[in-house]
Amino acid sequence: MSSQPLQGKRVAVLVETEYIHDEVEYYKSHVPALGGELQILTYLWNNPYRDLVNDIDSPDRPITDVHRLRVDRCVSKEDPNSYDIVICAANYVAVRLREIPPMGSLASVAEVGTAPAVEFFARAMENRDIVKGAMCHALWLLTPRPDLLRGRQVICHTVVLADVHNAGAVYVPAESHVVVDDDLVTARAFGDVDAYFDALVATATRKRPSEG
Repeated sequence: MSSQPLQGKRVAVLVETEYIHDEVEYYKSHVPALGGELQILTYLWNNPYRDLVNDIDSPDRPITDVHRLRVDRCVSKEDPNSYDIVICAANYVAVRLREIPPMGSLASVAEVGTAPAVEFFARAMENRDIVKGAMCHALWLLTPRPDLLRGRQVICHTVVLADVHNAGAVYVPAESHVVVDDDLVTARAFGDVDAYFDALVATATRKRPSEG
């Protein structure tokens, strides 16, 4: 394999407050090192940028700092089809990204799939040429669209297992803690990030754009 297998590839990572600092730093380090272009996205709520906050170093270490991440690219302005890999970050990111504008509205059952980040990830799911990554709690982002999860083989944190199962996904309790189902790569938790990232890279490397 090339020393830069992501050369020429674009990677989008969806984030929100209560992201895992070490996970985002992992992508910021590893994606460029492998030749890829990384973009951090969130929903900006009509602001020019947002400062996202995280007070968890990692699941294995006590809280020592509050980390802040400034994001100035809005998921509602981005085309998922311009990316080769689309990742929803772990922890409580997916929960917050499912908020339906305007914030605080009662919304409706019919609207649960209309949050900008949900729509972005859904469009990515509809394109099999895009590699999708969801680790830990991230599949929560897709539960508003069970049509896209139904029948897909996945692994996730046990906290979201019931919701993922009820959305029609096929849970695979793989000993490796990573499951690859064609263009969808899932992992149990941040502790599996090395194997998860390797699977994302391997999947993106071997995939070729569909013909016709």
